[in-house]
Amino acid sequence: MLTRAQKEQQVADLKEKFGRATCVYVADYRGVDVKSVSELRGRIRKEGGGDYEYRVTKNSVLRRAAADSDVAHVTDRFEGPTAVAISYGDAVGLAKILVDFAKEYEVFELKAGVLDGRAIEPAEIGTLATLPSLDELRGRLIGLIQAPATQLARLASEPGAQLARVVAARGRQET
Repeated sequence: MLTRAQKEQQVADLKEKFGRATCVYVADYRGVDVKSVSELRGRIRKEGGGDYEYRVTKNSVLRRAAADSDVAHVTDRFEGPTAVAISYGDAVGLAKILVDFAKEYEVFELKAGVLDGRAIEPAEIGTLATLPSLDELRGRLIGLIQAPATQLARLASEPGAQLARVVAARGRQET
C-alpha cells in the first residue's frame, strides 16, 4: 500500500510528464496477459528511443495528475483497467505501435487520446497510425532536397561525358 507522500509524488511525476507530452493515449488492457504487456513495453522502449512511455496507474492518480492539463479532456475515459502511453516526440510512431498491438490482441482497446491539446477518438488514432512517421518524413524530405542537386550534377557532367565518348569512338575508328 502506498503512503500519501508516495501517491503525491506519483501525481507530481505524471503531471510533469503530461505537461511535456506531445500526445497521450488511453487504453484498456483488460484481458491481455502479462507477457504480452511486457512485450508491448519492450517494443515501446525500443522503438521510442526514450521518447515513449507506457504506464499502468490507478485512475484516481491519473485524474489528479490530469487536472489543469490538456489530458483533462479525457479523464472521463479513466475507468476500469487503464494504461496511458505517452509520447514526448513523434505521436505517429507510438500510435502505430499501439494500433498494431490492438490488432494482434483484440481485447486491448484504445479508448481515447490527446494530441497537441485536443482530445481524439480511437478512429483518429487509427488514422494517425497510417501516416508516415517523423523519421520517414525526414527521409523523404532529404530525398526531395537531394534529388535536384543530383540531377544538376549529372546534367553538368553529361557534356564532358559525351565528348569523351565521341573521342573514344573516333579513336576506335582510326585503328
